Amino acid sequence: MWKKLAVSMLSTILLMGSAVTAFAQEPSGTTATTATEAAPAQEKAAAPASHEQKIVINLAARSLALMRDNAKYRLYPIGPGTAETPTPTGFYKILSKDVNPTWTSPSSGVSIPSGPDNPLGYRWMQFQGNYGIHGTNKPDSVGHYVSNGCVRMHESDVEELFDLVDVGTPVEITYNRVVVEKIPDNTVVYYIYPDGYSCQPLEAEDVAKWLDGFGVAGFVSDEDIEKKIEASDGEPTYIAKVYQLKVNGKLQKGKAVYQDYKYYLPAIDLADATGVQLGWAAEKQMLYSTYGKAVGYDKRDVLYCDSQGVAALYHLKGELKDNVYELTTINEAEAAPAAKAEPQTQKSLQEIYKEATKDGHTVTGDTKAKDAKAAASKSEKSR
Repeated sequence: MWKKLAVSMLSTILLMGSAVTAFAQEPSGTTATTATEAAPAQEKAAAPASHEQKIVINLAARSLALMRDNAKYRLYPIGPGTAETPTPTGFYKILSKDVNPTWTSPSSGVSIPSGPDNPLGYRWMQFQGNYGIHGTNKPDSVGHYVSNGCVRMHESDVEELFDLVDVGTPVEITYNRVVVEKIPDNTVVYYIYPDGYSCQPLEAEDVAKWLDGFGVAGFVSDEDIEKKIEASDGEPTYIAKVYQLKVNGKLQKGKAVYQDYKYYLPAIDLADATGVQLGWAAEKQMLYSTYGKAVGYDKRDVLYCDSQGVAALYHLKGELKDNVYELTTINEAEAAPAAKAEPQTQKSLQEIYKEATKDGHTVTGDTKAKDAKAAASKSEKSR
């Protein structure tokens, strides 16, 4: 049951799995009660009501993030449940908050008051049944799969978190070995974590699906992904910067991707936006339009041109403005030098285009590179 739930979560981008109903206990059973001298949780400083907050825990990464207004506000290491007593995934909320909790063993009934011998540390935040987020008297255990289902934190971290959240704060717990995020400078970075619960095997294709949601699947090779899966070290890999794309002021679905000092622009999206017919000669790795030709790039069956090719193919020029790559139509005088697709011949641009696309290489519209390649292969075999 646990394995099925964990694996099913892989298809959802940055998403959380279904709840697993289990009642593992901490450390072999945890019952937290508030000590008599504890101050009421309601008296502690809470985050301003104007902020929307939630706690997001990724068991594979062994991390807890406090999200504020959809941005990562704090990030802490945690010690979740072992593979035999895993922390349950799902959607919860903080049900109670206790300062200086007393731990009572459900097996023996022995209670340990707040202090250095208490395995809960000095803060407890319940999110389901006997499960909670708490401190620990074994700080070296944080960062490992060690508990019977609860979420351990360093004492200073849990005390800070305690003061930042209220009862009712949502808690989302996932097991995602692949984490992809876009950092403030627009760079897409991804991480692959070890399979601590042995429930989420990965293939390069799985990781590519995650990257595709950020528009960069075509900018990482299967070989590189496979090496990263093998390492599974949780270290960041920076792929490319991704920007919104506009053509003459209109926002496009495709994105501009900046990698290795070059901008890559979605060729078919630009053809649709400008009403220009586009052809693809796979064997030459060239894009053709009625204006001219330019080098094309097949990135996992998505065709791109570069920032120099847009002038030749579409009579457009572009620049980055306020984190948006903006393309605008250029005049005939600016376009003339770029439009000379075959200067060594006397053929017209229309003739060049027809010749390049006569065997089914036209890809304007929703056709992708793989469709164009299939058409070209079919025509070559029929010769």
